[in-house]
Amino acid sequence: MTDELPAEIAALIAEVDAFIAAEIRPLEAQDDNARFFDHRREHARTDFDAGGIPSADWEALLEEMVDRADRAGLWRFALPRELGGRDGSNLAMAVVREHLNRLGIGLHNDPQSEISMIGNFPTVILVQEFGTPEQRERFLEPALRREAALAFGLTEPNHGSDATYLETTARRDGDDWVIDGVKRFNSGMHRASHDLVFARTSGTPGEPRGITAFIVPRDAPGLDVQFYWWTFNMPTDHAEVALDGVRVSDDAILGELDAGLALAQRFVHENRIRQAASSLGAAEFCIDEAVRWARERTVWGKPLWRNQGIQFPLAELWTECELVRGLVRRTAAALDARHHMEVTHLVAMANYRANRLACEAADRAMQTCGGIGYTRHMPFEHIYRHHRRYRITEGSEEVQLRKVGYELFKPGGPAEV
Repeated sequence: MTDELPAEIAALIAEVDAFIAAEIRPLEAQDDNARFFDHRREHARTDFDAGGIPSADWEALLEEMVDRADRAGLWRFALPRELGGRDGSNLAMAVVREHLNRLGIGLHNDPQSEISMIGNFPTVILVQEFGTPEQRERFLEPALRREAALAFGLTEPNHGSDATYLETTARRDGDDWVIDGVKRFNSGMHRASHDLVFARTSGTPGEPRGITAFIVPRDAPGLDVQFYWWTFNMPTDHAEVALDGVRVSDDAILGELDAGLALAQRFVHENRIRQAASSLGAAEFCIDEAVRWARERTVWGKPLWRNQGIQFPLAELWTECELVRGLVRRTAAALDARHHMEVTHLVAMANYRANRLACEAADRAMQTCGGIGYTRHMPFEHIYRHHRRYRITEGSEEVQLRKVGYELFKPGGPAEV
């Protein structure tokens, strides 16, 4: 964090650090809360008897953290002032997300659950930007009070990155819409009051127009959560959801009929740049810990760091962090100044490179620390397993590179300037 920052962002970082010291660290140390962060973390966090979803104790602790952060005026930072936020910029969010992740695993910012003391609200933003007044009334403040929650149902068994080929359909039947299909990795279903379901309402497979987003009640007849996918990093909130003749009315449509893909794009851009910043911070943490270990460890009668085989890989990763930080912050600032679709290639670059960097840094930290680095008593396996997910979710690496390639080769692109 040596870069010179705008005064208001530097003040935010200082406020965050003071809050962590006063509120978060004592809460982590209370009772046996350490079990959620030490070598027992996966077992303490997971209710294996309930399909692998987060345990009640773990979610209660997260809720306590969020309550404290909300009372301190931090949790809603990125939201507009009318929702109790501070109109936090994308640049400020990128800086603070990097900072929180560089502090390592902790209650201040948990990568596995994606819950942070500085909240990220992609579905709230969707309702704010695309919802009707009635939908805003029904979901915005209730969601911020954790009384309502929208899960996100885009991916399907046969379609992930090729979302325009989704097979879930919604057809007119009198005054209702009838939805049929299956959603896979339907995130957030275990605590959702409603599911944001994307379905084809017109057009043909592959066409971007003709997809509509529906807000479907979690308890709607015909909606069945069949099971939760157990993932590389547990617990899971990724459900397999079947919709069989689910009926909703026109007021369930979020945004415009047949224009739901715009919501999905807005959702992923909101997440991708913050994922990138988080991955950058995690990579920096892994390098910090590996350097600390190499300084303290003695092998063959001399400090481990004296070996160039230890120095050079970490030096390369540190160089990469410096480069990626510039890209992430430049992209975040561009998102503040321009429409998100105008800078989609920059978001793709930042997301692709930062997420891979986190995995490379975690792997190198394990190697530097040797056998102890491979154990669950150090944090690298947890960081690797979580950030490996980011290389697939919100668009795989290959999708990100395709976006960059389109920008590079389009008429008038950078190669012709």
